[in-house]
Amino acid sequence: MSKLTSQECLVLADVIGDTPMTVISASRLKHGMCDAYIAGSLPDVDAVLVFDAYCTDEPCGFGTDADALWQLLKATDGWSCVNVDASCATSLGALIEADTGTPIRYYGDVCHALLEPIHHYSNEAVRLLTLEDVSRLAKAPAEVQGNGYKTHEAMITDGIAAGAIVDGNLVAIAHTYAETDLHADIGVSTLEAWRKKGFSTAAASLVAQEIQAKGKVPAWSCGEENYASLRVAEKLGFTEVGRRTYVIPTSSE
Repeated sequence: MSKLTSQECLVLADVIGDTPMTVISASRLKHGMCDAYIAGSLPDVDAVLVFDAYCTDEPCGFGTDADALWQLLKATDGWSCVNVDASCATSLGALIEADTGTPIRYYGDVCHALLEPIHHYSNEAVRLLTLEDVSRLAKAPAEVQGNGYKTHEAMITDGIAAGAIVDGNLVAIAHTYAETDLHADIGVSTLEAWRKKGFSTAAASLVAQEIQAKGKVPAWSCGEENYASLRVAEKLGFTEVGRRTYVIPTSSE
């Protein structure tokens, strides 16, 4: 096992490719916002682990060699689950359970892409955020501050963000969470008291429209039981393009 340097991370980003299912990890690799480990040597790797700086306990694994993935996981700390190609999830889970005696459960990660013009939804409380909203973001509850960028300013200037503002307060947000040459992943969140008002749908509609205007494909991923997120994706016109699987040792929950 070896931890990659920043230059090696750039090479690995090209190895895993630029797809709706790799956009987050590829973006983190290109922007130095992760720790990455490989089994084998670049570019012919047997397995990959990418620890996103914004979700450090849920690494993404690439490659279908379950044993190589498990060897990487055993040599790293701080993970509570791992997101892998669905084809090797049960094999990896069996290895973990056999080695540790810990029961494993599996949870689907549904990956979408917007392959047609966005279905527009508007809401009078929702608009694109600008640098004038940085202080508003900083004062908002953490749940709707967004992440994926080093600062709020960067999220607005380097990325795209839209939000619902009620009585001067930010109550919902949609933003680019990760971006590559071809794709941009959208993250959304709404404070519980303000859900079911169409804020997330309208905000995500604006963000997806801006992504498409840049000539990129909006991507969207969520858990298979996150029905609210799945409904928003469907309303906006996203198409399911694949699934990955979380392999979760139950003692880590």
